[in-house]
Amino acid sequence: MQTRPLGATGQESSVVTFGTIALNWLEQEGANQLIELVREHGVTHFDVAPTYGDAELKLGPKLRQYREDIFLGCKTQERSYEGAWQKLERSIDRLGIEKIDLYQVHGLEYEEELETITADDGALAAFREAQEQGLIDHIGLTSHGNPGLIRNAIEEIDDLETLMFPLNPVVDAKDGEEYDYDAVLQQADEANIGTLAIKAFAKGSWPDTAELPEHERPYANWYEPVDEPDVIRDRLNYTLSRGVDTVVTPGDPKLVKMVLSAGDRYEALDEAAQRAIVEQARHAESPVPEQLHH
Repeated sequence: MQTRPLGATGQESSVVTFGTIALNWLEQEGANQLIELVREHGVTHFDVAPTYGDAELKLGPKLRQYREDIFLGCKTQERSYEGAWQKLERSIDRLGIEKIDLYQVHGLEYEEELETITADDGALAAFREAQEQGLIDHIGLTSHGNPGLIRNAIEEIDDLETLMFPLNPVVDAKDGEEYDYDAVLQQADEANIGTLAIKAFAKGSWPDTAELPEHERPYANWYEPVDEPDVIRDRLNYTLSRGVDTVVTPGDPKLVKMVLSAGDRYEALDEAAQRAIVEQARHAESPVPEQLHH
């Protein structure tokens, strides 16, 4: 699988990042097998969070076995200094490692949250202290919505090294500032900030539960995903052709395997091919920025 520089971090990330929330749906043996499969496909970048059920615990054994080969991102939704420290120490303990490569402010959605994390007693103060102590290497931020807020964060956080945000043809087909992730991508590129795309395989929102109850949904995603191999490959090729450094796999293990196959065969699309994919998605309902904090 191809790799790309992750901004200015010095890390060469695989163009597919393994979103380890998929481990939450597996027993330990199944989790081990999926991690081995992901590695066989050349994936070097993993991403986890304490909110992903017991994914940290299930990732731990294989992570420790292959620690030198895996670049690990983790994150916290805590906004305060004390809260961020507690969550960081808890994640390190659950993963059974000494250091997290990339620690991210997770799910920034509101302006007041940016004010809180950048304050003297905010989460970023804890991040920087942990960096000085060698517990984390790099500082990042994730958001599922509000491109304008993400751009403000780029301006206000001088040591921000990576960004994770939605990017897909459904969003790109929409007009309005609330869908303008292209501006985020451009600003991040100008600042040499590493970029991770999420929701690349989002097709739209699930139907109402009265029409399709949650227990009958075929995939463990909060949005309805595309699930045909050719369409998944188009989506991956499209998103990577837009210039992001790496694309995070969706949450369902069945989809992870299809994305890995597409990642092995990644080919850049010219502008005409990208426009055709956007047109196909023009009338789909965007799942972004609804359902925040997923």
